[in-house]
Amino acid sequence: MTTLFTSYRLGGLTLPNRVVMAPMTRVRAAAGGLATPSMAAYYAQRATAGLIVSEGVQPSVIGQSNPGTPGLHTDEQVAAWRPVTAAVHANGGRIFAQIMHGGRVSHPDTTGVRPVGPSAVPAVGEVFTPTGPQPAPTPRALDTTEVPEHARSYALAARRAVDAGFDGVELHGANGYLISQFLSSNANLRTDRYGGPVAHRIRFAVEAVSATVEAVGAARTGIRLSPGGTFWGVEESDVRELYTALLTELARLDVAYVHLEATADEETLVALRRAWPGTLVMNPVLPMGPKQTGRDDADRWLGMGADLISFGRAFIANPDLVERLRGSLPIAPVDEATYYQGGDAGYLTYSAHQYAA
Repeated sequence: MTTLFTSYRLGGLTLPNRVVMAPMTRVRAAAGGLATPSMAAYYAQRATAGLIVSEGVQPSVIGQSNPGTPGLHTDEQVAAWRPVTAAVHANGGRIFAQIMHGGRVSHPDTTGVRPVGPSAVPAVGEVFTPTGPQPAPTPRALDTTEVPEHARSYALAARRAVDAGFDGVELHGANGYLISQFLSSNANLRTDRYGGPVAHRIRFAVEAVSATVEAVGAARTGIRLSPGGTFWGVEESDVRELYTALLTELARLDVAYVHLEATADEETLVALRRAWPGTLVMNPVLPMGPKQTGRDDADRWLGMGADLISFGRAFIANPDLVERLRGSLPIAPVDEATYYQGGDAGYLTYSAHQYAA
């Protein structure tokens, strides 16, 4: 019988369990988007996960969304990541880099340049900047000739990720960032080959994944998706048709996995599981919603056809989450005030479960 603690073969990797550490922004990078020794310790503490997916990593200056996030577009950034991946591997773990292009969810005060997007439509809400939250600016609509360059930026970052020692990459196609903006029917108002009907709206995602597969191989390439999600004000018409079409194209590319968020109704999610013939990583609860993923959620989705289960916030305060789940031990609460504050407090200060003497 398959359980959360049954091993799983993912591409060229053997995962000792089916627990995935979901990508979570922690804004602890040094100036220049460099990974730090504290980041190496943070990920190494959580290496018992079957697979770690890193925080979002920008593939270019213009792709950076938040201040304090790491990059994979310079030689210095690659060198800074190597001790992180080495620490995870030394502790017996496996780690993919999540490649995240923010698109319109950015600000000139963060990057020094005007954000870009599929259309000149601003995100809904305030974006983070070095001086605090500010209203999301109106992005510059990409010219048709520019779009392939931004699709290729994922592949260039993926090459650097492998050079830095990552076992693979996950393209961030969810939560209102650039790939998600192209999938959207209200952030993407284009009338060229990248906008309008479903076949056009999925084109950017397919080109980004295709370029990445060509760069590092299908077995090292995954993608995260949030069907029907409304992060940063995106909307999607024809959700089931849109994602079924996208999954059909991804299946032709034979990518390592699709990572779905529970942003649609269960009937739609189950239909997408049936439409996807490959490995499914399932995040069973709404990201940043009122509930954290628990053992019951994981077991239920394993029974419904998911292969791997991702846990987000529970990993922040529980570096030994796999052991806690295995032993039905208490899950420690997280201090939300330390999510993005920087420093080691609320980052490296959570301990493993203390057994009574």
